[in-house]
Amino acid sequence: SDTDERARYEYDDGWMLIILRIPYVKEIRSRTPYTTVPLGIIHKRDVTITVCNFETNMMLDFVSFQQKRGEGFTDYVDMIFRLFLCSAVWYLKRLKQINTLIEKAKRNLDKGVDKHNLDQEVNNESLIGLSRLQDSLTYFVTSIRGNENLLAKLKFKLQVDELDADLIEDVNIEMSQARETASIYTDILESTMDTYSSIINNNMNTVMRTLTSVSIIMMFPT
Repeated sequence: SDTDERARYEYDDGWMLIILRIPYVKEIRSRTPYTTVPLGIIHKRDVTITVCNFETNMMLDFVSFQQKRGEGFTDYVDMIFRLFLCSAVWYLKRLKQINTLIEKAKRNLDKGVDKHNLDQEVNNESLIGLSRLQDSLTYFVTSIRGNENLLAKLKFKLQVDELDADLIEDVNIEMSQARETASIYTDILESTMDTYSSIINNNMNTVMRTLTSVSIIMMFPT
């Protein structure tokens, strides 16, 4: 039930618990619109249960996709690694959405700092939006790395056959791509925020110099 549960696994009295971090979208005006939440996978003998405190598009998609496949799972190990794969795919989907929001905010900011539109103010809402997305990307990068470390441990703990090995390779590729994409967007966003901060400071300096000049002129007797 702890939303801050890190990706991990543990055994207790024959039960195996796996905590996987999956992407989750809050309301857009939330402090972190895109975040991650824990998905619990509980297994013992022939019983495998998934538990999540949030209704996520990822899990709905996972169930729908497996129904369309019509093949079911070869065993619980197959199911676990397919959940890993689905999470990586959904991280990439959410990252595309984040990138779209970043580009939209940048366009709004560009209008405010355009030299031909000096009367327009920099859009504060867009700056706040970029800051929120920066936090979201931090959660994504941290969670993806945690999932990667968990996967590296599980492939030696679970009974993996040849089919599972191929699936694990696919998961590694997707997770690596998701992590690298999130890192790239993080770097781009940091650079963008620094650039607009510099522009805002320069504009503020220009305004202060203008006000100082006006004050000096008004000091002279008429």
